Amino acid sequence: MDKKVAIVTGASRGIGQGIAYQLAKVGWQVAINDISSVEKQAGTLEMVRDAGSDGITIQGDITKAADREFLNQTVLDTYGRIDMLVNNAGIGPRVRMDMMEMSEESMREVLEVNIYGTFFLSQLTAKNMMKLIEAGTMQSGKIVNISSISAYTSSTSRAEYCISKAAVSMMTKLYADRLAEEGINVYEIRPGIIKTPLTEIVSDKYDKLIAEGVTPIKRWGYPEDIGLAIAAIASGYFPFSTGQVFNIDGGFHIQRL
Repeated sequence: MDKKVAIVTGASRGIGQGIAYQLAKVGWQVAINDISSVEKQAGTLEMVRDAGSDGITIQGDITKAADREFLNQTVLDTYGRIDMLVNNAGIGPRVRMDMMEMSEESMREVLEVNIYGTFFLSQLTAKNMMKLIEAGTMQSGKIVNISSISAYTSSTSRAEYCISKAAVSMMTKLYADRLAEEGINVYEIRPGIIKTPLTEIVSDKYDKLIAEGVTPIKRWGYPEDIGLAIAAIASGYFPFSTGQVFNIDGGFHIQRL
């Protein structure tokens, strides 16, 4: 019960799985959450246990209030604390489409997960963290939002995704401002081109861009690259930072001539 606990959403594969594994390696217990079944989350749980830590799997849809409540309560019932929330769950459009043809349904679907689900899960979890801090169960809390280079980079074939990630950036600032006085620091991770199941459909495009030097570090990023950044935050290396953006992007954010 004294070991720190993190909730990682969207953790059945990809970046979320890499985050869960790296947190486990630095001794954190991990509540693995995903909209997919607990059976599909089993691989991540096995990785957490192989890393020498403990974890649980919790199926749930972050866009639904009841599921958000269930997620928090299950973690509290199991471990008695929530030290960190990693808002990794997110979706892109089902079909990449020119923004002049994009449907309202696609916009609503993406924003519901990436903005509404993330915002209200953060709100609920922060309230629980505040109670735990006040009770002396833990000294501080952390929230980490996984946004994207798409927060500031135009992709006109997936405008809904770019808009949602820009909103996540502002959400980070707002929560960082509001929660600092409560002992909860909030951070933003901006992944670049990361090798995950979601980027498989455009892997040839990104292979070419990387070879041509779109990033100073000429390679794909991997889920463990993101996980290592989260592990550093979890380890308490940034106690005097909040609202901070970490670019894990191979240097993509550098403007070059």
